[in-house]
Amino acid sequence: MTAAEALARTLIGSLRARGQTVATAESLTAGLVSATLATVPGASAVLRGGLVVYATDLKHTLAGVDAGLLAEHGAVHPEVAGQLAVGARDRCAATWGLGLTGVAGPDPQDGVGPGTVHLGLAGPAGVTLRTITLAGERAEVRAGAVEAALELLQDALGGPDGE
Repeated sequence: MTAAEALARTLIGSLRARGQTVATAESLTAGLVSATLATVPGASAVLRGGLVVYATDLKHTLAGVDAGLLAEHGAVHPEVAGQLAVGARDRCAATWGLGLTGVAGPDPQDGVGPGTVHLGLAGPAGVTLRTITLAGERAEVRAGAVEAALELLQDALGGPDGE
């Protein structure tokens, strides 16, 4: 079991205990966060759904990211991650929304280097943004982004034990 799968198991239990739900809007991970959560038996009780918004225009049309923000800053920006999280939460009617955007590599995008990942979490208390830089090949960056997104939600729920 990977660290992300173990974390997903803990999160599903914590969310179930609280009667809360989660949804995702994913760019660079293309659904891997939702897929990781769905590996846990009973995930259907808390995983509402997810949006794969790999193309920039879909970030706006499906997730509701402000078109002006995308035009001014491009798809790889912290505020885009925040708006993806809000879009996931709102469109899927979830308690929590996770949004991810970044550059998995090998080439830069919009002047942003590979390994740059922006995470957004939208929840009852508002939106939290986190930016990380990951080393490694494309698959390693994507896997690290999944783990970081799940950690962000775990932090909001109160740590490893969800308390």
